[in-house]
Amino acid sequence: MARHTGPTDKISRRYGVALFGPSKALERRPYPPGQHGARGARRKHSDYSIALAEKQKLRLQYGIMEKQFRRYFAEAQRRRGITGDILVQLLEARLDNVCYRLGLGNTRRAARQFVGHGHVKVNGVRVNIPSYNVRPGDKITVHEGSRSQQLAMRATELTSARPVLDWLTFDKDSLSGTMDRLPDASEIDTMVNVQLVVELYSR
Repeated sequence: MARHTGPTDKISRRYGVALFGPSKALERRPYPPGQHGARGARRKHSDYSIALAEKQKLRLQYGIMEKQFRRYFAEAQRRRGITGDILVQLLEARLDNVCYRLGLGNTRRAARQFVGHGHVKVNGVRVNIPSYNVRPGDKITVHEGSRSQQLAMRATELTSARPVLDWLTFDKDSLSGTMDRLPDASEIDTMVNVQLVVELYSR
């Protein structure tokens, strides 16, 4: 399945969660889209259907395609520890997500575009790969170009009310941030039951 690039409100209404940020459409119509939306919300769902929905929510939230998501899960299984927690850590360590958490994008989509257009440097080297794995101690800076600086300043103004998480440090004056450590699963509100995702792929 290709990456979703269409309207986000319908996706949020389908799963009943604001996956892409605050959604007025979800507040006004808190039921699935379509002519049977209000009645369809009352249908019983199988265990498989519920687990599949949780996986789709997590995948869509981070803007990842199915094949890529499977690779993340395989890597999480390979590492020592709780698979679900490691999976979330791997997703949170993506460069586009770290930029989003730092406030360099008001949505993950915006942060992904910001990275893809070459506005970001990691440890002094320009990186335009949104899935780049950021490691503890890596320094993320905005490119010196005036366009990059203007876009970053605009983004930080839009996200000024959103606090930077404890596992990150951000200096608004220099437009630079650092990943101090990997986040604990308890610090990340994915709005998803990750254990169901693990069980789905472990069948």
